[in-house]
Amino acid sequence: MTLQKLRGRAFVASAIAIALFGIFEYVSLGVSEYRSASADEPERFIPLPVLDRADYDARLLSLAHASSTVASTTPRLWPVKAVYPNAGAILPFKRIVAYYGNFFSNKMGVLGEYPTDELLVMLASTTAKWAATDPTTPTLPAIQYIAVVAQESAGKEGNYILRMPDDQIDHALDLANRVHGILILDVQVGKSTLARELPLLEKYLRLPQVHLAIDPEFSMKYGNAPGTVIGTYDAADINYAARYLATLVQENHLPPKVLIVHRFTQAMVTNYKKIQPLPEVGIVMDMDGWGSQAKKKGTYNMVIAPEPVQFTGLKLFYHADLKAPSTGMLTTSEVLSLTPAPIYIQYQ
Repeated sequence: MTLQKLRGRAFVASAIAIALFGIFEYVSLGVSEYRSASADEPERFIPLPVLDRADYDARLLSLAHASSTVASTTPRLWPVKAVYPNAGAILPFKRIVAYYGNFFSNKMGVLGEYPTDELLVMLASTTAKWAATDPTTPTLPAIQYIAVVAQESAGKEGNYILRMPDDQIDHALDLANRVHGILILDVQVGKSTLARELPLLEKYLRLPQVHLAIDPEFSMKYGNAPGTVIGTYDAADINYAARYLATLVQENHLPPKVLIVHRFTQAMVTNYKKIQPLPEVGIVMDMDGWGSQAKKKGTYNMVIAPEPVQFTGLKLFYHADLKAPSTGMLTTSEVLSLTPAPIYIQYQ
């Protein structure tokens, strides 16, 4: 048998294996899924779609409030020149609108404050507002659940964290499925490490609708207890998380993942120029500080905008943003007027 025939048979075998694994058709934008082949047609391998690079580029220009037809006399930070994502990427084709928190606490975010049905009605209303403000960018609802919580006590391992039980993560996943959205698992490592914590969540991160957020504020590299000082991540930590997710994408034939990095000071993230977005992983730098409108805009413009990585996000606090002398939460229009416009919005 010739080498060409062997390669042909290998390709067919691979295609059949993938088809049998999913027996579903890949859908490109948003929460990717596979659809069963019709009973009227033979089982066949359906190739992955091709990324629409022109649409991708146009959306990045729109987020940057820039035009490809207008020459700039000064170097432009946004949009960022980064690797193109694989087809099926959520960003920048949809704007993620996430509700954040932990079911065990009404102090950590909106997820722990309201009964389930009321919470989901609120989330639907909020995503609708964003869609109305920017009709060109569909919204994707998200449940952002703190799966590893930094705490004051050392705990059994001395890492100052509390890992959530599976039944709580399963509940968060169920809520995400109910709103036809995604689940973002938020990780606060305390004195532990991403290398220790991410594998413990792998059975969830292997799912196509589950993504990851990491919080430098609670990465206590220098021995302090969480909450006593603001923690930090280096580009090496962020790249580790991105590569970890990329491996899961490759091994499990998944659409690209989203990795969110929270930040509200420059020291929370070091060596940002070395952070590497991957075709399998889009990276969002999220400004998650609270305060008045002027303070939030100022922090965004001093911390997020000047240090471009790939995409940006903004956190809105239902309570903390309203503390005196606040003039109210930023409106959807005010948020989208930022440069670049955030493609990820989180409510706490």
